[in-house]
Amino acid sequence: GVFTNEAGLGSSAMAHAAADVDHPAEEGMWGIFEVFVATGLVCTVTALAILTSGVYDPQAALAALEGGTVEDAMVGAALSAAAFSTVLGRWGGPFVAVCLLLFAFSSLLGWSYYGQQGLAFLTGTRRWTGLYRLCFLCGAYNNESSLSGQGQPVGGNATDRALLQFFLTQARQYTAPAPSWRSPFDSRRKFSAVTLRDSGQTLTLVKGAPEQILPGCTQYLSSDGSALPFSQEKIRRTWQELTKKAYRVLALAYAPGETGGNTLSGLTFLGLIAIGDTLRPQVKKAVEQVKRAGVQVVMITGDNKDTALAMGEKAGLCRENDRLALTHDELAALSDEEVKALLPRLRVVARAMPQDKSRLVTLAQEMGLVAGMTGDGINDAPALKLSDVGFAMGSGTEVAKEAGDIVILDDNFQSIGKAILYGRTIFKSIRKFIVFQLTMNLCAVGVSVLGPFLGVENPITVVQMLWVNIIMDTLAALAYAGEAPLEEYMEEPPKKRDEPIFTSAMLHQVLCMGLYTILLCLAFLKLPLLTQVLSPRQASFYLLTGFFALFIFCGVFNSFNARTERLNLLAHLGKNPRFLLIMIMVGLVQCLLIYRGGSLFRTSPLPLPAFQLVLLLAFSVIPVDFVRKLILRRGPGGRLRRSPSPF
Repeated sequence: GVFTNEAGLGSSAMAHAAADVDHPAEEGMWGIFEVFVATGLVCTVTALAILTSGVYDPQAALAALEGGTVEDAMVGAALSAAAFSTVLGRWGGPFVAVCLLLFAFSSLLGWSYYGQQGLAFLTGTRRWTGLYRLCFLCGAYNNESSLSGQGQPVGGNATDRALLQFFLTQARQYTAPAPSWRSPFDSRRKFSAVTLRDSGQTLTLVKGAPEQILPGCTQYLSSDGSALPFSQEKIRRTWQELTKKAYRVLALAYAPGETGGNTLSGLTFLGLIAIGDTLRPQVKKAVEQVKRAGVQVVMITGDNKDTALAMGEKAGLCRENDRLALTHDELAALSDEEVKALLPRLRVVARAMPQDKSRLVTLAQEMGLVAGMTGDGINDAPALKLSDVGFAMGSGTEVAKEAGDIVILDDNFQSIGKAILYGRTIFKSIRKFIVFQLTMNLCAVGVSVLGPFLGVENPITVVQMLWVNIIMDTLAALAYAGEAPLEEYMEEPPKKRDEPIFTSAMLHQVLCMGLYTILLCLAFLKLPLLTQVLSPRQASFYLLTGFFALFIFCGVFNSFNARTERLNLLAHLGKNPRFLLIMIMVGLVQCLLIYRGGSLFRTSPLPLPAFQLVLLLAFSVIPVDFVRKLILRRGPGGRLRRSPSPF
């Protein structure tokens, strides 16, 4: 027999029993309707064929009666149409009344046989007996989940919730005494058991991995309640077919009396439960994205090896020539060095134990890899704590959440990909901020140190330096914190564990732009640049104000250089409007300080020609850095290298 239901947890549960149960699979609403209509039509056609035998061959009605299906009845009705039209022409209204009475009477006959069962099926009030009742008890009561006040499964693991959801209608209507003994599911034994009394009988119900349950079964229960000799071959074939379709398969069995559940022997086989975890549509794309980012994904599961491989293929983890899978026993038989040799090609670990996760994390770290681990149970806590990044599931236990570093609220692998992307984005934003801050700091220190040697005392006052610090620290941090996560970051290889946050490329940019800004500021102080647009007297009066403006605007324009490694400084700027807003605000405040700062900021209102000159000189940092980027992109032979961030 086959029972199907869509579980509310995104899993579909299907039970394959050892034999047909006490009700047919088609006994749903449509099946009841078919039988009901077929009975009425066949009886009606037969009666009408007798009434119209004078104008129509009665063999058509007999054929419809022998068929006994909706299709045969409809054919019989169609073939009788000509005869009915003739009779209608003769008898008219009385004939229609007779037809309706005949159909109603024959329909009541069909309802008396099938209707009561159909009504009970639709309302969920049917008293389940026999094989299905035992399957229901084994799935609903040998279960660590329970029904909430709203009547929905809560607690336990996803498998138990899916089973309880499958039996939900019966679980709401049927109440059995609480189990007198319970042995919870254990990942080592791979089964759970309960003892309870039902209908005056004491039963021990067992549910678990088929490889653990089937060897202990000596008989199976037929649909009529008879215990028949049991052969594992047919069930094993069904089990293997289901696992190859990515179903998680559980075996159900029972034994009369109290067995204690410590040994699996003398069991009566009830059926197989196949649970299909619905693969989220975005998972395959997320796995491909993470793999392009240089992250190796290994699925560690308690499922059967065939089930795990089939699910791995659906998720894009396993391919034809890249599908190395190990079970716990196979993994335990290998030495640490052998596992390290296989680790780069490992894709699936099936029938895994909690210690397998911890071992793989430890070996990966010994190889210099950064290891992340997911988990939701109490047994997963050690591996989550040991890993470099522990991803705890939002539906998991509180122990797992405390042990993990990140909680995935939606239990979605795509969220792990997003975590990697946002982590890389934050890392890049930190580097951008460091480049900007060190460049501006180098310029401030250089001018302050070299200024007195060139006859310029205190080129930057204490109050001005406070404003510079606000720009370098607070405002710049806020500006770069809003950088958008770009998909191109997932095309880059992972960072090494010992990779410094400050690289040689960053040092090159800081030195080049810092030294250029120092030279530009000192040249502005010593060369008669202002005299080209102002009189000598005005030039000397506005010199320090112009220098203060030049220093700040050099920092503003250089922030665009530090923001991206592209030649196009405006790339993806619209995705970080905060950056543009902050830099515009800095520019406006600087203008306010120039024209309204007075003696507090040691400024005087600059004439328009002098202000234009200052802006032009400050803007020169952009073409200078453009040339620097071009030089660095030149490969062997002087050709411009391709960049992942094209112009």
